[in-house]
Amino acid sequence: MAELPAGTVTFLFTDIEGSTRLLAHLGDRYAEVLADQRRLLRAAVGRWGGREVDMQGDAFFISFPRARDALAAAVAAQRALAAHGWPQGVAVRVRMGLHTGEPLRAAGGYVGMDVHRAARICAAGYGGQILLSRATCELVQHDLPESASLRDLGQHRLKDLTYPEHIFQALVPDLTADFPPLKTLDVLPNNLPHQVTSFIGREREMAAVRRLLVTTYLLTLTGPGGSGKTRLAVQIAADVLEEFPGGVWLVELAALSDPRLVPQTAAFTLGVVEQPGRPLLATLTDHLQSKKLLLVLDNCEHLVRACADVAHTLLRSCSELRILATSREALGIAGELTFPVPPLSLPDPRTPSLQTLTASEAVRLFVERATLSRPEFALTDDNAPAVAQVCHRLDGIPLAIELAAARVKVLSVHELAVRLDDRFRLLTGGSRTALPRHRTLQAAIDWSHDLLSEEERALLRRLAVFAGGFTLEAAEAVCSGGAGAGHGVLDLLTRLVEKSLVMATPQDGATWYQLLETVRQYARDRLLESGEAPATRDRHRDWYVWLAERAEPELEAREQLAWLERLEREHDNFRAALEWSLEGGGSEAALRLAGALHPFWLVRGYWTEETTWLERALQRRKGASAAVVAKVLRGFGILTVMSRQEPDRARRLLEESVTLYRQLGDEKGLARALFQLGLSRHTTDARQAEALWEESLHLARKVGDGVMTSRVLINLAALAHRQGDRRHGMALAEESLLLAREIGDRWVTALVLLNLGEMATDRRDYGQAQAWLRESLMLAGEIGHKWFITGSLECLAEVAAARGQAEQATRLFGAAEKLREILGTSRLGSERSEHGPDVRALRAGLGEAAFSAVRAEGRAMTMEQAIAYALAGSTTEA
Repeated sequence: MAELPAGTVTFLFTDIEGSTRLLAHLGDRYAEVLADQRRLLRAAVGRWGGREVDMQGDAFFISFPRARDALAAAVAAQRALAAHGWPQGVAVRVRMGLHTGEPLRAAGGYVGMDVHRAARICAAGYGGQILLSRATCELVQHDLPESASLRDLGQHRLKDLTYPEHIFQALVPDLTADFPPLKTLDVLPNNLPHQVTSFIGREREMAAVRRLLVTTYLLTLTGPGGSGKTRLAVQIAADVLEEFPGGVWLVELAALSDPRLVPQTAAFTLGVVEQPGRPLLATLTDHLQSKKLLLVLDNCEHLVRACADVAHTLLRSCSELRILATSREALGIAGELTFPVPPLSLPDPRTPSLQTLTASEAVRLFVERATLSRPEFALTDDNAPAVAQVCHRLDGIPLAIELAAARVKVLSVHELAVRLDDRFRLLTGGSRTALPRHRTLQAAIDWSHDLLSEEERALLRRLAVFAGGFTLEAAEAVCSGGAGAGHGVLDLLTRLVEKSLVMATPQDGATWYQLLETVRQYARDRLLESGEAPATRDRHRDWYVWLAERAEPELEAREQLAWLERLEREHDNFRAALEWSLEGGGSEAALRLAGALHPFWLVRGYWTEETTWLERALQRRKGASAAVVAKVLRGFGILTVMSRQEPDRARRLLEESVTLYRQLGDEKGLARALFQLGLSRHTTDARQAEALWEESLHLARKVGDGVMTSRVLINLAALAHRQGDRRHGMALAEESLLLAREIGDRWVTALVLLNLGEMATDRRDYGQAQAWLRESLMLAGEIGHKWFITGSLECLAEVAAARGQAEQATRLFGAAEKLREILGTSRLGSERSEHGPDVRALRAGLGEAAFSAVRAEGRAMTMEQAIAYALAGSTTEA
């Protein structure tokens, strides 16, 4: 260790790009190439005072006491590599990454995030490229090697998933300057979450799991709660991104209680839309069948059977799919390989010196998290024995270590060690069949809970009622009842965040709070023991009924998109509130909640789930108010109309809703029910539909319901247009559009514009049609309204075909065709199924081979890609 620089150090990581391909091409001569590469690198490094820390295969890890020397060595090495004469005309291209920090020295080298960050920067680049972190850039920018300069490549999320890094590229006149975009999380398809704390250790486990994923279709990480399964899985997923062109997708299952929602959650994560009348799992299988993709199923233990069914079905048909699962137990299906996640490595308790301690993953995690709680904390000769004792008492379990480290803000490490020892002795009389590490984790959480004030304990146990997360506003409403957390929820919540029992994440200008799942389960048990559970769940239910009803009118106003996103984020809480309402006899609340959520469910495509909730709620309608029942019947009826299933049932539901609204004298509700009843009739009896819509329009105008007025007007406009009265139809449509724009309802505006686009297409006014259709498509894309997206694409394809843009028309047709197959529904309201390009004419004009190829390109587009392509509106043939 004496020869390695200490303090502020600059690291240089290097490796050969495409070394496997070189080995295959050169065979035995690869050894010669590898030896020459090592010689050239070592010569440059030695000349500039670098110290070789490690060398594995074609990769080097080198440290420098000065940042300028590190950059000079990298430039010299690249020049030497570029000038060298390699055998068989091959080009040996080495990528290099530089980062400066203050790492800890450990046995055999360095430890800490600075080491990982330097390695990640190197991995983001390409052969021949030299990348620098901001820290290194700031040290060298005014003292660069001769003729060198720096190019700002901007901020990038690296595969360590913590804070983004500002990366710079060294430019040298005689070396390659232009490279593809960096291989970071920003350019590779994934939904991996940003992590607010660093990932410590696990190098052995990560290497082993990566090897297993090459040949294993289902790999399940097993272990007790708090052992770090999820964090390890997410980090591995980040590391293998480049190996899965179809992306890496995290499916979070912890908040679910209903096994039936597992396929739906996976489908939603992947952007797969359910197809009415067809099992969602079959649609999901079709989507994944040809994709090389990694699916991470996280927290399967409470839904083992459902997760097993999903994994078995998908893997049976999707040969390129890999599944990485986390669970406390194996899923138990053929072909599954389990990988027990061990505790973090522990120090040798016999020699707790600083050098041996820093080699321990558990100690490094404790020190890193303790520093977050108390920035002045440091590992010293004095506290080293106590740190070693704490890590051993907690068996290297990450969650327990993090809870302990958070307490250094108020306790010394010696005091922590004593308290943990007391708690472990209290639990020795527990179940002998429980896993030891599970008992230890229970002890750690018990200990953390005991250190809370009574008010903090009350808030923690009441927070367990939330599913998936919560806002401060929700916590104040739900957790303020009874004794304990009656006042000052914000202060108490802040304390729980500081003590690592609650996670706080900035989100859309607000803060989203969550309990770690293990902590939530512990708090839930305390809530049940306290006898407060029914009252707390009642308050939770009442808050979410209020929130849904508060959101309902906003879903028809200018802030529509923000409210859709908020309801999406709170969806698990709505599910929990509905379940409690139906279990606890709260039939009125269940009906109110289901009725208010109907527009959200409808737009976002939760048809199957909505059907289940509405049916269950209506089974408990006895004693509920007629107004609430009428609204649910209306929602259920239009859902059935849109899915085009059981038209007779849809009509009966809507007719009953109309009857109830007439009895109540609720003219606004009646206007909406009449409109929807007209939708159920317009394809079979246009005259009756027109009469229903005329009555609906009269009532909507009377009560000032602008949204319904606009919707009825556009349907009457389309009806008049189809009957040949185009002037009257356009007048009605223009009035509808003006009203929709005044209100700011994207849904209605998109519908009106789509119909105007169809009318303009019929008039052969293609310029106006294209303008209206593009605006409709843009609005529908913003809110995720898949029916209108498909209709706009079809009509834009017709416009392109009429203008002689055959390839563009065919591509749009293919995209729309695929979306409608996924959606699995007929056109709605005044939309006309005949709008779309003449497919026979396109096939004849392009020729069968070209038509099939271009159509396939369209079908291969994602919904987002299809929208972008249509909005780009190229008028030139490819």
